[in-house]
Amino acid sequence: MFIGYVVVAALLALASTASAFLTFTRNPQVVSSMEKVGVPDSWLPWLATAKAAGALGLLVGLFVPALGAAAAVGLALYFIGAVTSHLRVKDFNVAPVVVLTLLAVAALVLRIASA
Repeated sequence: MFIGYVVVAALLALASTASAFLTFTRNPQVVSSMEKVGVPDSWLPWLATAKAAGALGLLVGLFVPALGAAAAVGLALYFIGAVTSHLRVKDFNVAPVVVLTLLAVAALVLRIASA
């Protein structure tokens, strides 16, 4: 189970880090997507920080199981909120966010199972 966590955590950490970077640098595609669902511009640094912290927590979770589980929970909740925000405004282009949500849930299950 631990190897599964390492693989899933690494993939999710990579995706979260990339997403955080694109949010920090205000990538036009990311900004327009967030504007579409009503996210204020002032929230972007906080949301990017949350994704970066989640990515870091997953990697530290390789050595500190409780932190890895907490990071997976945090990212799962973040991405569930993202899916909900998109569906609330009837934006059904949610496949990437759903995949990230499922990866976060898988990371949580695998981290718990391997502890």
